[in-house]
Amino acid sequence: MPSLVSPVVAAGALARLDQPVLTGPGLTLRPWRATDASVVAAAYDEPGIRQWHSRSMTVDEALAWIGDWPRRWQQETGAGWAVVDDGVLGQISLRSIDLAGGLAEISYWVLPEARGRGLAATALTVLTGWAFEVLGLHRIEVLHSTRNEASCRVAERAGYPYEATLRSNVLHADGWHDMHLHARVAGDSTA
Repeated sequence: MPSLVSPVVAAGALARLDQPVLTGPGLTLRPWRATDASVVAAAYDEPGIRQWHSRSMTVDEALAWIGDWPRRWQQETGAGWAVVDDGVLGQISLRSIDLAGGLAEISYWVLPEARGRGLAATALTVLTGWAFEVLGLHRIEVLHSTRNEASCRVAERAGYPYEATLRSNVLHADGWHDMHLHARVAGDSTA
């Protein structure tokens, strides 16, 4: 059945690009490297990250996770970056991408030793700018557990207003969590 609307972003728009290195105040977003695997595995062993992302990884699993990002880029289903300064401080990703609908969902985490410096909000702002201005997305969403107040503050600092509470939406290790939905739309003012 033919669509009555054109895709917001044409198929192939992401795959045609090389994954960029993006910079912002005090940080760089760069594609993941195999040498980051031990940091990724340790991050997913950290209780605060594990609690909200509901996963753990061995170094071999982290290598596979890192190795999957280029495939996802080429298939235009996701894109992940390491948040770095002198070393890896966190991650941010377009966790899911729907080019035809002009929509993506972003996820992020920051290592404990890097928290409290505004890195997640800065990374979110930088990636959002690229996703709207270069990729041409129309809407970007952030979903987080209503119990994760820090993630709520990150979204709001990056100009993502709260839109809704999705009841009993994601299963975490301790049961079903309600999720806050924050979103930005191309052209939104962040001031």
